[in-house]
Amino acid sequence: MDMTFSHKLSAGIAGNLVAVLEEAIVFLELAPSERLTEEDVAERYGVSRSPAREALRSLENDGLVLREARKGIWVTPMSLRDFDDIYRCRIALEAIAAEQAARSTNGALKEQLWHVLDHMKQAREAENARLFFQHDVRGSQLIYEIADNATLRRLLKGLEKQALRYRYHLYRNDSSVVDLSLDDTARVFRAIVDGQPEQAYRLEHDLIEKIWHETRDAIRAEFGEGR
Repeated sequence: MDMTFSHKLSAGIAGNLVAVLEEAIVFLELAPSERLTEEDVAERYGVSRSPAREALRSLENDGLVLREARKGIWVTPMSLRDFDDIYRCRIALEAIAAEQAARSTNGALKEQLWHVLDHMKQAREAENARLFFQHDVRGSQLIYEIADNATLRRLLKGLEKQALRYRYHLYRNDSSVVDLSLDDTARVFRAIVDGQPEQAYRLEHDLIEKIWHETRDAIRAEFGEGR
């Protein structure tokens, strides 16, 4: 198998192999269902088999790769069924995070939301979907930080990495999703900063639900129904 990445990691960076592979999967540079082997990963990134094995095990724990005895390891497939499962959970959890963030009295953290929004606007104007995605994800992470709920953070962390591929795919392939996300995210941020928990919950819930329903056909066409 010819992997997308050809750069090697120095010995001092080998510990970041998980992050490098994770980024490649999220940005679809390692394609859904693409086969991976410890040997290929070790050779491409200039590490030994041991960190390659550990990295793949970590990705498996996060749901980004699958492993089956006597069949090997491959990047977790994307599908409509998987998309539906993820977004049903995202709707509830992200809405709760927005609500709890609005209840927070941490004004300094809340003000950082406006900096994120400015960066999102600049990325949209530059028609840079990857950069828009990165700032949008930063906005989500900031909301989780403001909400300051350890249990919620654990639940979102388990879901987030699997959701990121779909978020990036949608932004990359449909500028209307970028516009919708930016406009409605601004409203969510305003509700959080103004301390309006019910409004923040409703806006975040409706935003994710709308993106989910409006993009299901495109996900089905691209990745199929799934198992």
